[in-house]
Amino acid sequence: MIVPLTVRDFVDRAVQVYGDRVGVVDEPDQPASPLGELTYAEMGALARRQAARLDQLGIGVGDRVAVVSHNSARLLTSFFGVVGSGRVLVPVNFRLRPDEVRYIVEHSGARVLYVDPELDEELAGVTAEHRFVLGDDADLYADEGVEPRAWEPDENATATINYTSGTTARPKGVQITHRNIWTNAVTFAMHVQASDRDVYLHTLPMFHANGWGMPFAMTGLGVKHVVLRKIDGTEILRRVRDHGVTVMCAAPAVAAAVLEAAQSWEGEIPGRDRVRIIMAGAPPPTKTVVRVEAELGWEFIQIYGLTETSPLLTVNRSRAEWDDLAPEERAQKLTRAGAPALGVRLSVSEAGDEANGGGGAGELLAQSNVVLEGYWEQPEESAKALAGGWFHTGDGAVIGDDGYVTIQDRKKDVIITGGENVSSIEVEDVLFSHPAVAEVAVIGVPDDKWGETIKALVVLAEGEQASEADLIAWCKDKAAGYKAPTTVEFRDELARTATGKLQKFKLRAPYWEGRDRLVN
Repeated sequence: MIVPLTVRDFVDRAVQVYGDRVGVVDEPDQPASPLGELTYAEMGALARRQAARLDQLGIGVGDRVAVVSHNSARLLTSFFGVVGSGRVLVPVNFRLRPDEVRYIVEHSGARVLYVDPELDEELAGVTAEHRFVLGDDADLYADEGVEPRAWEPDENATATINYTSGTTARPKGVQITHRNIWTNAVTFAMHVQASDRDVYLHTLPMFHANGWGMPFAMTGLGVKHVVLRKIDGTEILRRVRDHGVTVMCAAPAVAAAVLEAAQSWEGEIPGRDRVRIIMAGAPPPTKTVVRVEAELGWEFIQIYGLTETSPLLTVNRSRAEWDDLAPEERAQKLTRAGAPALGVRLSVSEAGDEANGGGGAGELLAQSNVVLEGYWEQPEESAKALAGGWFHTGDGAVIGDDGYVTIQDRKKDVIITGGENVSSIEVEDVLFSHPAVAEVAVIGVPDDKWGETIKALVVLAEGEQASEADLIAWCKDKAAGYKAPTTVEFRDELARTATGKLQKFKLRAPYWEGRDRLVN
């Protein structure tokens, strides 16, 4: 008999094989009472009680359950309590404004909404048929001993809907199936050589797809999860020291925070020759890679993927052939996107000057069991993304003779800053709504801390005035703070094609000159 691949496999194995082992160390400082240390048996029991509570509420298989929360043991358990019982989890970026959260909850049709206590007041106007605050355990979990109803597993069923910024002002809901998650988790764990001797630190927000391979894979392997609610470089070093952390996924800003904290750390840097730090999003400068390896003694691994691919498409881990290279030369190799992960087929569409923004790179296409089912309630967008049997990443790339991918242009105009995707078109729409703005182009520029940061190039309307501070404040008032430009540069005109399209590759080029790649 063929057994369907589902999220429940991971928690079931953890309970069966590692039930007595501490599986989760909750964040001690949070508004809701922390759950402390949970064994995998206790975590599995909470997941079953959460599923049973959803039964009591009449929430059926396939119904959507949204959650807006900082990292916590309750959020981690929901991956299995919600998804592992056949419901669909909608993890929402807690940095979004209330109106943005409301759109996602309503668009997904979520019948249940879980809200972090710290966000409860801010999101008071966002509701659903059932709204609960994480930490009110009588609302979250059925009584002990109450078992959930049986669920007929289906590996092709939607497991999660992850909303991501795209080329439009409204985010798209990426439908990830159980098979997607299962394949991604197992592949991810294999490439980073995870085992039950590892300890995983959650430095990425748990809602973030870049870290989604890890919660599932690490659970199935009996790895201890250490929950980190908010990023602090010194606290990360403490967790590595106190809990024996061996692996973490991180945005470039996390590496920058740890390197800064290490400058004033007393004693030996913890985790030397033990920690693997896995970085996604815009690669950091080569000097950051050199510092991670030299000053921290941690292994640097670069990956590339998208929410639409669950997310892993490529992995770049130092090879034996690179051991004798100079640190800078090895770092340059490591800042490429990497080689295809096992089971991933990549191709590059035929390049064309106008079609590809003039950058000379073709669009990167992917086929794999990690590719999304489609965009929730957006059939036209789904058909476009999956045209020809390939997922169209929207990223311009070249594939070298060695099979390694280098991203050279971002067709979707998505800026990845601190691990967060920001639609440049969305920011442009906000700036265009300012009465003083006549033209605007929003681009990503290199930043040592964030990997990329947001710059707005603005042409003011004739006779109008506005300062950099004015425009940044305008954006922060109308969108999530992390989407606002960090700098504004005023121009007399913006480079455009003969047909009037902005030539963003030309606008970006001066800021990326001398970097390892023109744009990424």
